[in-house]
Amino acid sequence: MSFQTPITIAEAVDNVHSSRFLLPAIQREFVWSSSKIEWLFDSLMRNYPISSFLFWNVEGDTVNGYRFYKFINEYRERYKTHNEEISTDGISSFSAILDGQQRLTSLYIGLKGSYAFKEYRRKWENSEWSIPTRRLYLNFQNKLTEQEDGRIYEFSFLKDSDTNQKDIYDNKWFRIGKILELKNISKFNKYVTDNELSEFSIDILARLQEVIHSDRIINYFLEKEQDLDKALNIFIRINSGGEPLNFSDLLMSIAVANWTEKDARKEIHRLVDSVRDKGFSISKDLVLKTFLFLYSKDIKFRVTNFSKDNAKEFETEWEKIRDSILSTFDLLKTFGFTDYTLTSKNAIIPIVYYLYHRNIFKDYSTKIEFKNEREEIKKWLHIVLIKKIFGGQADSVLTQIRKAFTTNITDEKIKQEITEFPVNEIFKNIKKDTTVGDEFIEDLLYSQKDDQYTFSTLSVLYPNLDYKNNDFHKDHIHPAASFEDLPDNLKEKYGWWTYNSIYNLQMLDANENMSKNDKALKDWVDEQTVNIDRSKFLENHLIPDVNLDLSNFEEYIEKRKELLITKLKEILN
Repeated sequence: MSFQTPITIAEAVDNVHSSRFLLPAIQREFVWSSSKIEWLFDSLMRNYPISSFLFWNVEGDTVNGYRFYKFINEYRERYKTHNEEISTDGISSFSAILDGQQRLTSLYIGLKGSYAFKEYRRKWENSEWSIPTRRLYLNFQNKLTEQEDGRIYEFSFLKDSDTNQKDIYDNKWFRIGKILELKNISKFNKYVTDNELSEFSIDILARLQEVIHSDRIINYFLEKEQDLDKALNIFIRINSGGEPLNFSDLLMSIAVANWTEKDARKEIHRLVDSVRDKGFSISKDLVLKTFLFLYSKDIKFRVTNFSKDNAKEFETEWEKIRDSILSTFDLLKTFGFTDYTLTSKNAIIPIVYYLYHRNIFKDYSTKIEFKNEREEIKKWLHIVLIKKIFGGQADSVLTQIRKAFTTNITDEKIKQEITEFPVNEIFKNIKKDTTVGDEFIEDLLYSQKDDQYTFSTLSVLYPNLDYKNNDFHKDHIHPAASFEDLPDNLKEKYGWWTYNSIYNLQMLDANENMSKNDKALKDWVDEQTVNIDRSKFLENHLIPDVNLDLSNFEEYIEKRKELLITKLKEILN
């Protein structure tokens, strides 16, 4: 490995664009924010160092021996974040980037690409309205002053609709990609003359031209040996000490380098996208953690826990692991969960483990033979989420939970004899105290209607609704519109915080909720119990058998509090 003659940013970007610079499969994907790219360009304009790069000269048999990817230049938040694989057939040699991908991609996007991110308060959909395309511009009329982040030059990703406004474009913003066309001094001078630029603007653009075309900023080392293992080792050593690249990225790199029949990066990203299509967001971290839970004695993200051998085992078992994860998320949908109400993704890993090792993942969420078992798993999942079992020390808790499944853990591999989902054994193995008392439950019951934990709490209180078909509604028992009708002393004592909490919420099926609508509680109960047992109706709906007039709200709320605390202590303990 030797230090090479530095090159300019324009040369580096041209090498990226012409595929003379590629990304090895061991590299993670691009993760920098738009503001970080803007900050990078500000640093360049101010002649700040941006650290050296490490390239790997790939030639000969190595060219076609491994997978390589193009740089991304049209980044689209959530929807276009994956690098495209490139065929290296016909390419005799190129440089693979071992260190510096984020910076090079940022330069490429800034000068030749775009960065689309979601507009504030707009829904996630792959459209220009929600996620408009933006290109990088420089304010060449003014410099920034007194910025908290220390920036002087105002670089900003702007929408085309913004820059189409003539007064804004002509008088303030310069699209920095255009500087690539102004390498020649005569072209630069012609642009200045044609646009009648001020001396101040000329100085700023001249500095930008120097940064891109003249200053040899890209300092790099070049590794020439055609040995992927050595390249991987260098990559890990460089990146494991840096905070931006976490251990899951390193584990991914090892998997990518050692899978032979499948493309690990593509397979894992495809799984992440498939889960997203089911309505849930997961990362590659969860996929890798799940594999370690399935096959490694130590489930912590450590490079030593992910050797060549278990990376190959990961490939061998991949389809089964993938299908078990997808089946688990199908199951979660039948439980009524959304991405918002699934408050810990780690909680699903034991379910994946169970379906995988029993080999029952295919159509598990619909088979009649597993109906009772599904109810047990659903109740278990709600309880561990309510108790926040996985908060803080998820790895330790997962390790303890796995012992409930296994009969023997050797140094080499986990062996299991599983016949049912071991709810009781799981709670026995969790070392921290998971019992709950009145104070915990009282705090829980103050969860507001749209709080993340409200769904699980109401689900265990009302377990018999049709969650599978999403036929359930959260409902204010005393209607929300009636809060203003509370006597002033009760409104002041209890407030909206109590009125909008689980103390005054129930779960109803859709038809029942439509019939209730905004009816006064007493009128609704009277109507519903004309031909059925009133006491049984109240018991099923967890409504205290008291005077249900709004004026008697104090007795109602105190009695319901007692009722709910008793019920939840019974369920959660």
